[in-house]
Amino acid sequence: MRIALLSSFYPLRGGISQFNASMLEELGKCHDTRAFSFSRQYPSLLFPGKTQYVTPDDEATPVQASAILDTINPLSWRKTAKAIRTWKADVLVMKYWMSWFAPSLGYVARHCGCKSVVVLDNVIPHEPHWFDKPLTRYFLKGCTGFVSMSEQVQADLLSLRADAPHILLPHPIYAHFGAALPREEAARKLGVDPQKKTLLFFGLIRDYKGLDILLEAFRDLPEDYQLVIAGEPYGSFDKYQAQIDTLPGKERVFVFPDYIRDSEVKNFFSVADAAVLPYRSATQSGISAIACHFGVPMIVTDVGGLKETIGNRGTGIVSPEAGPEAIRKEIIRYFAIPALQESCKKAMEEEKDRLSWHRFCDALSSFASSL
Repeated sequence: MRIALLSSFYPLRGGISQFNASMLEELGKCHDTRAFSFSRQYPSLLFPGKTQYVTPDDEATPVQASAILDTINPLSWRKTAKAIRTWKADVLVMKYWMSWFAPSLGYVARHCGCKSVVVLDNVIPHEPHWFDKPLTRYFLKGCTGFVSMSEQVQADLLSLRADAPHILLPHPIYAHFGAALPREEAARKLGVDPQKKTLLFFGLIRDYKGLDILLEAFRDLPEDYQLVIAGEPYGSFDKYQAQIDTLPGKERVFVFPDYIRDSEVKNFFSVADAAVLPYRSATQSGISAIACHFGVPMIVTDVGGLKETIGNRGTGIVSPEAGPEAIRKEIIRYFAIPALQESCKKAMEEEKDRLSWHRFCDALSSFASSL
């Protein structure tokens, strides 16, 4: 089967690009594949991070992709659709995570000359706007089939397009970050205490991810706890730093407010006892795919698909609400029960085969063939 993939690829950086690179590699083992990417993903004025692109320090693996689609230039939409038709693709695979992409990707889906399958990160964005649903309806109507990675996303899909052909496939594990380091070595690299109970907040820092909630939960934790925060802020970090400065244990909070290079990811997960996802809203989480690879149990909130993909699978525990007291209680409970810690780690080992890229891509290609 000839599969065209249209989404973010190198030199664009971030979790979406990493997902696409892994999917391209795995699909390429059994199919003829070609990657198409954005010549402009977002206008610079609308992008809240430092840069959309790989820097010389990122150490990302290059991917051969045709950077052709400009999300704000309709002429490029026609050019992209024509390129896919000319290549004679049997199926177009796209990723969708926000309504900004609905007009451009929706046009390409309608004019690419083949069926289209969409891997949905989100249907309804974490930080929604009034225009999200009408734009997303336009996009969904033009596509052939859909892959959801959590029941929440599947429900959102069917709420906007009840007749959508779809399957549910869990988010695969990210395995390209290498093996874990000895804890003492990772602690030395980061300048943290290897003897303390270490909580990790990892990934892009956005309001819906609840870092402020975790900081407040950390306020009353005993002195044998420390918190490591690693990720690039979308916007200013000032409000979080002001909150940290009020904590009685602020010297036990370690902040790495930058985009974390692939080669450095293992440092943070190798020192962590638990990754905390205090999200106010969620679908599935790419962070959980990294945590599972490194065998780091998670403490998450009961939002979106986190209970389904983490709590119900036994790879972590679920706070009933996204509040400081509830999260603090679950943190203390987790560390108080050694058997619970071991159970979570054992469940993660069992998940690694179920969540392999081979399984994901085999199911995706079979679904595409059936449409």
